[in-house]
Amino acid sequence: MYKTTLTISGMMCGMCEAHINDTLRKSFDIKKVTSSHKKGITEVISETQLDEQALRDAISKTGYELGSITTEPYKKKGLFGR
Repeated sequence: MYKTTLTISGMMCGMCEAHINDTLRKSFDIKKVTSSHKKGITEVISETQLDEQALRDAISKTGYELGSITTEPYKKKGLFGR
């Protein structure tokens, strides 16, 4: 599993977050996606690494601007953070 963090500029409210989340759910096979307009980030959990150019293409169609993309291995935390 992988956690991909996207820096996105232009999100101003919860509806903006929903628009980004819906776009990513429709465009990629992902487990979980959360966005924060206050932090300007979107975090995606997926089984495989996401294609950077495909991410840029999908986000650009929404009218928002995708900045940096970072991907790291993700391990689901178990009971009591173990």
